[in-house]
Amino acid sequence: RLKNNGFVAYLVGGGVRDLLLEREPKDFDIGTSAHPQQVRKLFRNCFIVGRRFRLAHVRFGRKVVEVSTFRKAAEAEEGDTLIRRDNTFGTPEEDAFRRDFTVNALFYDIANFSVIDWVRGLEDLTERVIRTIGEPELRFREDPVRMLRAVRLAAKGGLAIDPKTAAPIPKLAGLIQNVPPARLFDEMQKLLLSGHAVETLSSLRAHGLSHGLLPLLD
Repeated sequence: RLKNNGFVAYLVGGGVRDLLLEREPKDFDIGTSAHPQQVRKLFRNCFIVGRRFRLAHVRFGRKVVEVSTFRKAAEAEEGDTLIRRDNTFGTPEEDAFRRDFTVNALFYDIANFSVIDWVRGLEDLTERVIRTIGEPELRFREDPVRMLRAVRLAAKGGLAIDPKTAAPIPKLAGLIQNVPPARLFDEMQKLLLSGHAVETLSSLRAHGLSHGLLPLLD
């Protein structure tokens, strides 16, 4: 429907990654040139959510399809590396470069059935490597949750974390304390329900990330 109404719309992120790994995606996310309110006009079953990152959730029965407008990398506030708002709209290419890892920045174009790769994600997927887009330390300072996500994705997908990506994690582990509890809860829930909780928890310990996340296990 987005495409038929003149908007660019791609399947993005984890769904594309999982399909290329021949795994069944948990859900599907859409990236589009349409702004959230434009998406809302096209779908009566649409709800706008989020403060830091405005998204459209389109409901089909129990299923929710997350629809995000293409964005460009947000600037951290002066004197603060943490990105607190991320709502500057951009092009599909800019959207790819602001994503966390190369394997999560692949787009699938339904118009011509092609995979679009601006960040060498297909190569990393073939080599089964998790690698940040850009300088790892900067990307983790922008959003410390990315460290947890790297470990979870590696355990879930049978991938290895690139050594340069893994190197700053023990030093930056304390930044997790700056993450709002709701986001941390959401990420830990994904981690524990991934079907690979034991491997992920072991990997968190190996990277110096586990302390304080699950006090009972500490």
